[in-house]
Amino acid sequence: MFDVAKQNGLTDRDELRKLPISKQQELQKTAAEKIASCTEEIVIIDTHAFISSPEGYYPGLPEHVLKIIKPSNFVSVSAKPEEIYSRRMSDDTRNRDKNTLANVKKELDVQSGMISACAVITGSPVKYVLNREGKVDEAADKIIQSLGL
Repeated sequence: MFDVAKQNGLTDRDELRKLPISKQQELQKTAAEKIASCTEEIVIIDTHAFISSPEGYYPGLPEHVLKIIKPSNFVSVSAKPEEIYSRRMSDDTRNRDKNTLANVKKELDVQSGMISACAVITGSPVKYVLNREGKVDEAADKIIQSLGL
């Protein structure tokens, strides 16, 4: 989605969530159509379950996108709330909104609901993977195993 937005003049990925929902929907549709045109046997889409926009939590994979890309599996990669909070606080590469540990916990609940809704809409399974601090290779292995590779 950010690649599509860059073609339209956006330079900071954190600006995406501040766009009007109608513009985000346009970008999602264009990105989904590009993804759907891929001919590889396996296509991995790295996205967020939701976008925290001024209007509220907007789904990263709304129904119109799911209908275009027709995913067969979902993998939800997450971490403990304290680790997420710590990572965000030390990440100076992003232009993040102020955050609290309580907000991170709320976002994890929203993420779980969003990914569950995607699974119900598509009839596809969800694998939950814990990305523990310093264990990215372990998380990657679990993702690969979940895809039967």
